[in-house]
Amino acid sequence: MMIYVLRNLVLVLMLNILFAVFLRAQGDQELAKKTQNPVSDLISVPFQNNTSFGIGYYDRTQNVLNIQPVIPLSAGSVNIITRAITPIIYQPDAMAADGGTFGLGDINATFFISPAKPSKFIWGAGPAIVIPTATDRALGTGKLGLGPSFVGLTTSGPWVVGGLVSNVWSVAGDADRSDLNQFLFQYFINYNLPGGWYISSAPILTSNWEAEDGSKWVVPFGGGMGKIFRVGRQPMNAGAQVFYNVEKPEGGPDWGLRLQLQLLFPK
Repeated sequence: MMIYVLRNLVLVLMLNILFAVFLRAQGDQELAKKTQNPVSDLISVPFQNNTSFGIGYYDRTQNVLNIQPVIPLSAGSVNIITRAITPIIYQPDAMAADGGTFGLGDINATFFISPAKPSKFIWGAGPAIVIPTATDRALGTGKLGLGPSFVGLTTSGPWVVGGLVSNVWSVAGDADRSDLNQFLFQYFINYNLPGGWYISSAPILTSNWEAEDGSKWVVPFGGGMGKIFRVGRQPMNAGAQVFYNVEKPEGGPDWGLRLQLQLLFPK
């Protein structure tokens, strides 16, 4: 009799563990989808490191660590999503085999207004701002920039697909520096797998409209993988993507590596 009771208790315990693992896996997949939505109601703090290789005649390497906290605020029927990207940059001297500049770059801030109860097509719109906070001339534009930003996406099963676009013009700043007229487009294609794993492609295409013809565009192509995991009770998101620049200015980087670690604070 005792053996029968113990066997049933062990069976119930194993079923509860398996069910808990299943629920966590399902929760991790939904959490991954939220991290892939720029206008979700998820508080997060991403640390995104971008390394660009093959710059200039001496094949120098640039490194940019972006610290970009995302804070959604509820305002009735809409959410206001704030993101301020603070870049810490090592900019090599492209004309020399060594030497470079290290410091803070220009802060890029965006404010999206998005419906609190989104439909099948999720969207957001708001201003993008460039703040001239660079600690060295080589690390920033010297201009205060302002322009519109839009994002749209859809989710279907394991897929999260969308794009973000902005253009910023200089409205003030150092008169001796070039005017600011920069375009950015990022498309993102994500396929979410069981257990919090996902496959992702999210290159950032940029154009400097003030540059000469043939030197305006940087067009990367590539992708990678990531996973939702936990350290204790703290959910986190880690990912890596590799990009090859199919279009770039002369002396621009040949390819890049993006590594990201993101602290997540779901409601």
